[in-house]
Amino acid sequence: MDQKKYQKKIIASDLQDLATISALMSGAKAKISDIKFLPSSKIFLLSVERLKVENENDDKTIISSILRIDLVSNVKSKNIDQNNQDLVLELIAIDFLKNKENYEINLIFNNNAHIALSTEAIDLTLEDLLN
Repeated sequence: MDQKKYQKKIIASDLQDLATISALMSGAKAKISDIKFLPSSKIFLLSVERLKVENENDDKTIISSILRIDLVSNVKSKNIDQNNQDLVLELIAIDFLKNKENYEINLIFNNNAHIALSTEAIDLTLEDLLN
């Protein structure tokens, strides 16, 4: 029987889902060139290399994943040199704040760097790429 490979996709629409994605993404590495904001589509994309830690049976291999955050109206960054496209950031955690009717999703990286996303709702998708 042949083994089929399936893409894994995790969708976050509440705090518990967001915490799950944050845990899976902890330690993920992303180049500045792999971070994109598409303002006309209100989509933020983060392409990362991360350790596969979904369950105990998984071999701890490095996999490529895309984090997609929808309904993003504004993006701000701090302590990130956006001109250095080869700079690699390590994601520590994903957190959020409720701001009146909007949310602020914070991507917290090493070296006190972070990206703040203003969104209408918690709408994240973590999708593994097939190698």
